[in-house]
Amino acid sequence: MSTEVRVPTLGESVTEATVATWFKQPGDAVAVDEMLCELETDKVTVEVPSPVAGTLSEIVAAEGETVGVDALLAQIAEGDAAPAPAAKKSEEAPKADEPPAPAAAKDVEDAPSAKKLMAENNLSDVAGTGKDGRVMKEDVLNALSSAAPAPSSAPAPRAPVAASQAEREERVKMTRLRQTIAKRLKDSQNTAAMLTTCNEVDMTEVMALRNEYKDLFLKKHGVKLGFMSFFTKACVHALNEVPEVNAEIDGTDVVYKNYVNMGIAAGTPTGLVVPVINDADQMSFATIEKSIAAMGAKARDGKLSMAEMQGGTFTISNGGVYGSLMSSPILNPPQSGILGMHKIQDRPMAIGGEVVIRPMMYLALSYDHRIVDGKGAVTFLVRVKEALEDPRRLLMDL
Repeated sequence: MSTEVRVPTLGESVTEATVATWFKQPGDAVAVDEMLCELETDKVTVEVPSPVAGTLSEIVAAEGETVGVDALLAQIAEGDAAPAPAAKKSEEAPKADEPPAPAAAKDVEDAPSAKKLMAENNLSDVAGTGKDGRVMKEDVLNALSSAAPAPSSAPAPRAPVAASQAEREERVKMTRLRQTIAKRLKDSQNTAAMLTTCNEVDMTEVMALRNEYKDLFLKKHGVKLGFMSFFTKACVHALNEVPEVNAEIDGTDVVYKNYVNMGIAAGTPTGLVVPVINDADQMSFATIEKSIAAMGAKARDGKLSMAEMQGGTFTISNGGVYGSLMSSPILNPPQSGILGMHKIQDRPMAIGGEVVIRPMMYLALSYDHRIVDGKGAVTFLVRVKEALEDPRRLLMDL
């Protein structure tokens, strides 16, 4: 008896995946729930277990192939091991003594100028208005004017490389995750009227508060007290005053969110992911730190689910962990705001008429100017700065 192995449901809005790795080969024995292969979607990696015990008799979708939901991946012969079948031919080759099928010929010759213009613009099947349906130059021009414009993001041809250097190059296909990151970021630039405003924050009070309570916090809650909970709380506080930074555009409507689902950008070996802390505005410092730690561990292990990366209303990105002093973060659509944190660096500051050394951090807020005005963006960033420079304001909602 043969059992089919099919692509499982991949999650909301995900319709296809790439077969990344086969852990078993035809003829190998498999146990129930033993991993057969790994699929890579544009968001997460999905492992496909064996539904039955038996022998992998056939692999239908090879590594690198794109497959849709419920597509056939393999066949398993239940019971004792069975020999692997010969590879299937995708197409039957024509017989040696059989002439190839003649190409369909066109009875009416198109105008030479039209043929040249069609070739230059990669057009075919243009409706002709000339005698007997002959395609004229005007027909091609009309087709070009009515056709959708070619995407401006089409990659330019690669520049020639010297033969001696070409041998030292390595070509690796982009993962689906990396392709999706590239597409979403480019879509963000093309769609949003993105602008960035900057400020700086004196981290003295946050660092002092953290040093004073970190041991007690760890002992009671079982998680370290980091900076991210302070920034999350500060952003929630600011979003309450400037709700448009927490909103999104839907057609001609603005959707205001009376909740905060905080996206926390995290770098992983396979690329950037943004797990979401739902209802962060209802959480304590400890709950936020626990949620961030749990999501970070899943991100590093590639175990994030679709649901855990959807529904974000605002994002925080911490480039400071990599040493970034200043950057302009890019929006995570359809969100209208993202806060960029940066490296804490001791700098001389003029305080009360005296020059003192303070731990300073640059902050950058990128926002969609279609919905967020400059006043709102600056106000948001000032409120974040005030809350961090005097954390007591968070307790008193000031």
